[in-house]
Amino acid sequence: MSATPRFLTLADVAEVLNTSSAQVYALVRRGELPAIKIGGRGQWRVESDRLEEYIAQAYRQAADFVASHPFVDADQTEG
Repeated sequence: MSATPRFLTLADVAEVLNTSSAQVYALVRRGELPAIKIGGRGQWRVESDRLEEYIAQAYRQAADFVASHPFVDADQTEG
């Protein structure tokens, strides 16, 4: 059996992302992080592979942002 469970609770995801469960819930509800509802009380679960895909996508988006918004060091602008 693998070390990582196939499905994670929102609290588990929040721990991985170092954020709050409320923030993870918002990501799920906005459709940014795919999840499923299980059980009579409709508890949310995120598949580990989907979380890894979300993280990889976030890295791509960050790289795109950095590429299109170059950092200008204040020391370089003085002249």
